[in-house]
Amino acid sequence: MKTHTLDEVQDKLIGKIGIPNRDRFEYELQMDLIGQAIKQTRQERKLTQEELGKLIGVQKAQISRIENNASNVTIETLMRVFNALQAKVMLSVELPHFKISLGQ
Repeated sequence: MKTHTLDEVQDKLIGKIGIPNRDRFEYELQMDLIGQAIKQTRQERKLTQEELGKLIGVQKAQISRIENNASNVTIETLMRVFNALQAKVMLSVELPHFKISLGQ
């Protein structure tokens, strides 16, 4: 029986890196991991979703949505969540004639 690497399986089932389906998959995966990290950190800090929401000025339902899929949230809201959870945030943007890195 032939074995396959994870990369080979992903390329075959989802598509190679750089095509729209694969890019969407990778983005959703990253947003899911961010949501899970937010939830885990919130729980470690012994905060409820409602308490975290009050800290950043949103409803409990918004925190739930962020934890379940952070892809449909503004950067401003995400930064407020990270700030409330005392997270260190690094953001790097590279364009053809522009590069900036922001850190918190």
